[in-house]
Amino acid sequence: MGKTIKIIYGSSTGNTRRAAEAIAAKLGGEVINVADAGPDDFKADLLILGTSTWGCGELQDDWQNALPMLESADLSGTPVALFGLGDSVGFSDTFVNGMAEIADKAVAAGGRLIGKWSSETYSHTGSTAEENGFFVGLALDEDNEPGKTDGRINQWCARLADEL
Repeated sequence: MGKTIKIIYGSSTGNTRRAAEAIAAKLGGEVINVADAGPDDFKADLLILGTSTWGCGELQDDWQNALPMLESADLSGTPVALFGLGDSVGFSDTFVNGMAEIADKAVAAGGRLIGKWSSETYSHTGSTAEENGFFVGLALDEDNEPGKTDGRINQWCARLADEL
């Protein structure tokens, strides 16, 4: 792509890390665990932020500590893409809610969201990350649909390249 791409993720079980690495394999870029991130890590030509959602819609723990860095980042005009992992069956009413919290902070910091993803084929019943039939970013469900992850990542990365 010829641009500086940073993929910052928070992962508790490794699923979000693996998704970040798969995205990096498609697009290039630097993969950064949010637990190790500093303020300069939020400066890029394309910023991709990923999280898992826990419990009843809570953001992944490492992101809680990093949100102040995201809030204070100057993302003016920076394209920001999001990906989130969740359980669309066991936590159907809060599926990928963590992604919405990060999206709100990125927009407040001046970021321009890209990479919306259709919610049409998911079995969830609700999500704060969904509006008008689209998630704010790529939604992945390694608990119930792991066989769809690679294809979804491939399609989403191609869409990101087109949107840039």
